[in-house]
Amino acid sequence: MKVTIKEEKCMGCGSCPSAVPEVFDFNDDGFAYCKVDTIPDDLEEAVKEAIDMCPTGAIVEEKSE
Repeated sequence: MKVTIKEEKCMGCGSCPSAVPEVFDFNDDGFAYCKVDTIPDDLEEAVKEAIDMCPTGAIVEEKSE
């Protein structure tokens, strides 16, 4: 699983870094970013919950081709 955070949608609310700090953090501009290229299997469910919790829909799961 891979995810992208659309910075133009992120409002920096902190829900994703709070939910899964192993995966998400804030950049110097105060927006969230994904710290890993591929989400570890044991964190996929937590990341899916973070996607659902994001108030602006900024976290997007990348679909594999």
